[in-house]
Amino acid sequence: MQAFTIKISSFIFGILTLLSTANAQPIANVGNRILADKIIGIIGDKILLQSDITNQIIDIKRQGMELPPDVECAMVDKIAKQKILVLQAQFDSIPVSDDDIQNDIDNRIRAFIQNYGSEEELVRISGKSVFQIKEDFREPIKERRLADAMERKILENVRITPNEVKDYFDNIPKDSLPFYESMIEVSELAIFPTMNADAEAYLREKLTTMKTQIEEGRKSFPVLAKLESDDPGTKDNGGAFSINRATDKQMIDPAFFRASFQLKDGEVSKVIKSKFGLHIIQMVSRRGDIADVRHILKTPQFIDEDFTIVKAKLDSIRNLVVSGKYKFSKAVEMFSNDEDTKYTAGKKFGRNDRNELDSKLPIDKFDAELIPILKDLKVGEISKPVAFKGQMKQAGFRLVLLESITAAHRENLKDDYSTIAKKALDEKKAKKMDEWFTKNLSRFYVKLDPSFKNCNALKNYTLSDK
Repeated sequence: MQAFTIKISSFIFGILTLLSTANAQPIANVGNRILADKIIGIIGDKILLQSDITNQIIDIKRQGMELPPDVECAMVDKIAKQKILVLQAQFDSIPVSDDDIQNDIDNRIRAFIQNYGSEEELVRISGKSVFQIKEDFREPIKERRLADAMERKILENVRITPNEVKDYFDNIPKDSLPFYESMIEVSELAIFPTMNADAEAYLREKLTTMKTQIEEGRKSFPVLAKLESDDPGTKDNGGAFSINRATDKQMIDPAFFRASFQLKDGEVSKVIKSKFGLHIIQMVSRRGDIADVRHILKTPQFIDEDFTIVKAKLDSIRNLVVSGKYKFSKAVEMFSNDEDTKYTAGKKFGRNDRNELDSKLPIDKFDAELIPILKDLKVGEISKPVAFKGQMKQAGFRLVLLESITAAHRENLKDDYSTIAKKALDEKKAKKMDEWFTKNLSRFYVKLDPSFKNCNALKNYTLSDK
């Protein structure tokens, strides 16, 4: 790779510092004193501000994470390295998608609006329009994506072998190995009653009447949603929620998703059939990929006979699996109508302590209705059909398979190989990044404020004498 150096003189460093101080926005007001932002470093043609460090520390505290030792030094090192990766990515002409950047910006704005309650409140608190806030985010988000892309390029060939995993594990002091609770793995085959033609026709007529009443101004959509909707998650909010085209497509029923984004502001859809029932949807407003919508959901009222049929069907399916005619996963594929588990071969997932999706979890991480069922099962056993409530509180029956139990134990290669391998790979990647920075740091112009002269983490950087 061709070497290159971006140089800025100490004179320019001083001028930029003065300009930054002169044009700085206040970041804190202590009594009558205003603390102004200032440049604390230059990396190539990019500047590092004191507010960059302050905001990173605030974010760590907000997330309840423990601050590292010498936190300011660590944050300066982290941000400086990110900017070096950005410079290298630009030199290597690594592309980043404008659409991806815009989606990240929209997601950030959406999160702020949800936190503050409304777009108007966000504008009031920030003192900026939504457009201005988006533009403030654009460059930092672009830099983060460039840095991530460059890091992926550096690490693309880093792999871990079984021998390396064993060596990594053998070097961990045995008294510091983590202790894991008992973990279980669960699969289920769930069936909900389906509405017949008469029930569907009745609900369609009811929703069509509501649509007419709303369009003629005789009824309010939010009021009707509160009175009539069968969606417990949105009815109290007048049926309102937001959809992000970029991030929510896999989580929203396809028919509902398509219908929502075909609407104009204020328009009410025709009756839409989804996996949950029948809906009418109103587009409240749309901002790029974010749509604020309202909906009214109607689900059929099933009778005891409907549930008796479902239970009998599951009894037959259970007999087929127990007799060996079908594997449980194949039966799920053939008979389940529960979208949550049908496409995972029935396997249930949840968030582990590292906030990662995992199928092996402590028993208390599964839904409460499962716990008494699992306590009566041995590994490999399948429950009899059990009544339960689905994602939208719809009633159904399910078969539950206890796939595996891992006893409470100290970390070991037999039970925790994948976890140990991931940690070993992460360590190998971290070493690779350290080696890359050690080899390439001298090729970049980096100068930091002399106030960081006692930072051990920054000993390889040049400090300004101004």
